[in-house]
Parts: sequence; structure tokens; C-alpha cells
Amino acid sequence: VDNMMEGGLLEEVKSLQTCKHLNALQTVGYREIFQYLDGELSLSQATDAIKQHTRQYAKRQLTWFRKDKEFTWHPPDAQWIIATLEGQQTQA
Repeated sequence: VDNMMEGGLLEEVKSLQTCKHLNALQTVGYREIFQYLDGELSLSQATDAIKQHTRQYAKRQLTWFRKDKEFTWHPPDAQWIIATLEGQQTQA
């Protein structure tokens, strides 16, 4: 979240204020910054809320994946994953 803020999240959300009613902008990160811009939260509260909501969302995703018996976990450094991605990259 700190990297997103340093990367310009606040400026991006400011530029989208006229579109804040769109469902696509009711997601974690945008929603909290809109609350900051509307004076409902301080910037510190907004970034803390983004962090908390991101953790909650990730936890829900993990719960969903664990319930899917066909889902298989692989370590991110598995060589076959790297080889597959490199192969796809050369085909593009």
C-alpha cells in the first residue's frame, strides 16, 4: 500500500473523482481514498483502512481457494512455472 501511495494512487483517485460512482471504483484502495477526499477519513486512516481491507480480501481469497479441491498450490519459484512463463513470453 505504501508503494501504491508513492506510485501516485492519491493523484490517480483525484483524477477519477467524477467517476467514483462506478462499480469498478468501489474496490479496495479507491473507496478509502475517495473517503479521504470527501473528508470522511484522514490520509493516515485511509491508508490504514486500505491495508486492513487488503488483508481481509486476501484472507477471503485463500479461504475460497482452499475449498476448491482441484486447486493445487505451487511454490512461486518452481522451475516449471518460470519455464512456462518464459516460453509464453517468447511466443507473444
